[in-house]
Formats: sequence, structure tokens, C-alpha cells
Amino acid sequence: MKHFSFILFVFLLGSISTASAQNKPAPIDFFAMDKIQDIKINFKQTNWSYILDSLRFNGDGLLSGVVEINGMRFENAGVRYRGFKSFAPNNPRNPLHIVLDTKDKSANYQGVQVVKLSNTLRDPSMLREVLGYEIARSYMPAPKANFAKVSVNGKYYGLYANIESVSDANFLNRYFASADNALFKANQDAGEKQTSGCKNNLFGSLEYDNQIGCYENNFEKLSDHGTKDLMELTRILNQETDKIETVLNIDNTLWMLAFNNVVVNLSSYTGQHSVNYYLYQDDDGRFTPIIWDLNLAFGSFKNIGSGSDLKLKGLQDLDPLLHVENTTKPLISKLLSDPEYKKVYLTHMKNILQDWFTSGKFEKRARELQAIIRSAVNEDPNKYYSIAEFDASINKTVGKKSKIPGLLELMTRRTSFLKAHPELAVFPPEISQVQVEGRKPLSSQKVQQFHITTKVDKFPKRVELYYRLDGKGSYTMVSMHDDGKFDDGTANNNIYGVIIVPQNGEQSIEYYIVAENPGLIGYSPANYMWEKHKSTLEALNK
Repeated sequence: MKHFSFILFVFLLGSISTASAQNKPAPIDFFAMDKIQDIKINFKQTNWSYILDSLRFNGDGLLSGVVEINGMRFENAGVRYRGFKSFAPNNPRNPLHIVLDTKDKSANYQGVQVVKLSNTLRDPSMLREVLGYEIARSYMPAPKANFAKVSVNGKYYGLYANIESVSDANFLNRYFASADNALFKANQDAGEKQTSGCKNNLFGSLEYDNQIGCYENNFEKLSDHGTKDLMELTRILNQETDKIETVLNIDNTLWMLAFNNVVVNLSSYTGQHSVNYYLYQDDDGRFTPIIWDLNLAFGSFKNIGSGSDLKLKGLQDLDPLLHVENTTKPLISKLLSDPEYKKVYLTHMKNILQDWFTSGKFEKRARELQAIIRSAVNEDPNKYYSIAEFDASINKTVGKKSKIPGLLELMTRRTSFLKAHPELAVFPPEISQVQVEGRKPLSSQKVQQFHITTKVDKFPKRVELYYRLDGKGSYTMVSMHDDGKFDDGTANNNIYGVIIVPQNGEQSIEYYIVAENPGLIGYSPANYMWEKHKSTLEALNK
């Protein structure tokens, strides 16, 4: 009987343990946009703010403390203030940089080892970074971002924007399938240091300088190699632009430039200084710019590099071809001097406008995010703006000295301006009826190639297919034809065809289609950056 009782006790204990495990709440996604993260910091020192100020002025030192994220504790964390213009001594709410464990470098929270928290300076809406990155991620590599409530030594310190680190291996592997290649960040301090024999005040403009040491002032090197490749990038960009595709991811670059212009992000390459972006070199040797620090987007920073700060109307009516003739901005002036690249850039601008602003998605998302954080903003003891200003910031300008445009106040007029602009009022080619020919009914002959056709309207002058087989390697470009020679029907019927023949037993294809007319460029799929058309020989032979 005792033996039976013991077995029953073990069984019940196991049942309780299993039930407890099953009922345990799932960990909160650290970058979920519908959840506010909870970050608690505890320092032994009561004068921790003074110490952090001192550390900020004297290098990259960390103050030891205990950090708890959504209930997960890190005993050996290190904290420092971060930021350039957003940091100030004695500021009650400085941006924060947290290393979760200074002793065990493998310690992490859902893969995150370094936490970057923005204090959303000069943003009464609290949305510029979080919503800005959400828009950017639709088109190009960009960090995840959400909100976090931070307390220090038991007191609510502030609501922050929680931004994924670009140098984090998770980020780089997600977009580039590598994390060990050359990585640079445009140096915001570049203008403060004059280097003999170098062009000065270049920041991250990518102007060419023939001394390798000059690049160390203009870019912060975050890898142990790559400076010669960065120098070669600037040489080719400025002197042999026809070869630029060998060293630069052109499409991602044009997406970044289009994004900056549409959302009036002037604390960027597009504004006064060429800053707030990273450069990562992929496995093919091409650099990709990665946007960073959107705290002053949507017209919060107003200087384009000439004249005084723009007023609201100047921000709303910002020229979509700003800097197209400015030789100190070669990413813009050199690339957009190429008619094809210019069309891609303008097409990207038009797509961002349609996806987010003409559609009303921007306003809807802004109001959703503000509803999530309103209570946390109201309770924030160190907030820069009142709750009334937070509420008003969607529709009207806030602030007496730094006049921050309302998000809709800026973007509603800007959308109308850009839609009517002669460079953007035209229509791109329309791509439809994309299909791959399968085996004929009752035929015993198997399909051994990919015969792809599509219909293209709106006066295309070229149609191209970019493909790769079995998901390997870079995409290859081939022209599609409307000449009746590719089983595309009669010539000039707007049906374009191409035949891809596998050479090494490949069984699948993934591809996208690009069509150009005299004005703009069309894509299929429309979000070709992240999705592709796909087909397999197995499916075609069913």
C-alpha cells in the first residue's frame, strides 16, 4: 500500500509539474510591436547618473548593474549612456546602451546581447523611430523596433524606443546569411576632427580620398578588416560609376534614398550631413547601406545642407530629386545621373507613397501604436512633452523653439505634392498573368525546362526576368521577348516569354520580373525584395 501511495505521489507531482510548465506564459517577443517591454536596471551606486555622465565623456566604459528583462535576470550587465545629439549631461532621460552580460559573452535574451534604447528626443509623437523602421523594413534591411518601459533602482525612468542593433549577429544573419564581413558606420563626430592631408567634414558622404587613413575619421570601423574595400567603393562610385554594381547593392541603396526623401528623413545621407547609416559587405563583395537612427525623421531635423532650416511648407514640398547635382553626395548625384537608376529610385518613391500614405495605412498604424503606449507615456515622469502634446502630435506642429511637424500635417500635404510631381505622376508598366507552362494534358513527355510568360501593359520598352535555380547563388538576368518565338503567341501582343533550361539537374526556380517604360519601372511580385515567384519541375509535371 505504501508502494502504491509513493507511485501515486510521484504521478501527481509529475502531473503538477507538467501542468505548471504548460501554464507557464510564453516569453514575450523582445521586438513585438504590440507589447511594451519591461526593463529593470539596478545599480549599487545612488549617484549612478553622475557616473554614467562621466563615462560618456571618457570613452565606452560601462557601469555594472543587474538588468531584468521581462522577468529574466542578468547579474553582470553593463550600462552606459549612448547617443550623439540626443545625449546631454544631467539629462533626466538619456538614451541607454546595455550589455546584458559583461562576463559571459554568450548570455542573451532571445538572441539579443546588446540592448539599444532611444529616448525619442524631439519626437512628441514617440513614433518616428518605431513606425519609421516598420516602413523601412517593408523594402530593405532595417532594424526591428518597439517600446520599453525602463525603471532604475525601482523608479520608473521613462518610456523608450527599443531598437535592434545592426551589428548584432541575429540582424546580419537574417538579411545577409553572414555576420563576419566588413561593417562600418558613418561617423557623426567626423566634423570635429581635422586630419592632415585628408578631405575633412565628409562624414559618410562616400567622396573619394586617396589615403586609407582618411576613412578612419569618416567611418567607425566595426570589423577587423574592410577599409581597403571601402576605399575602393568610393573610388568606383566617383570615378568608374559604370562598374558600381560590382561593389554596391544598388537596389537597396535606392530604396534607402527613396525612403529618406519620402519621409523627410534629413538626419541621414540625404540631409545636411551624410550620417546615420551603416555599410555591410555581403559575401559577394558588395556593400549594402543600412538605415539607422530615425528619431528625427518626418521633418524633425530640417536642414538639407544649404541655407537655413526648412519651414513646414519646405519640408512638405521637398524636391524628390534633392541633391541630384550635388557632387558632395555621390550616392545621389552619381547614381541618379544614370537614367535607369533614376527610374528605379522614382518607382520606389511611388511604391512607398502608395503602400503607406495614399492607402491610409500610415495614419491607421500611427494611431494604433499611440493607443498601445498612451498610458505609459502619461505615467512617464521624465517625458519631454505633455500628454496633450503627445495627443496633438499626429495632426499639428508641437513645440515653440523646435517646431516638430505633426505626422499627418507633414505627410498628407507631402503625399499630394509628390503624387502630382511631374517625375512621379506617370504610371509604371502593369505586369499580370505570370505563369509557367506545365505538362500538356495526356502528354507522356515530361517538362524539363521552365517556360515563363507574362502580360505587360503600359508601353514597356524592356522586360527582364531575374532568376536562380534550386535557391542557390545570385540572381541571373535574362530578357523576356514579345516576338512570337518563345511560345508567347503572336508578336507584339503584350505577352512576353522566356525559357530557362536547367544545366545541372536543378529542379526548382525562383524569380521576379522587371518591366520598364519611358517613365517608371514595374515589378512582379510587387514586394520582390522579400518574395519571389516559385515553381518546380515536379509541380509542372503533375
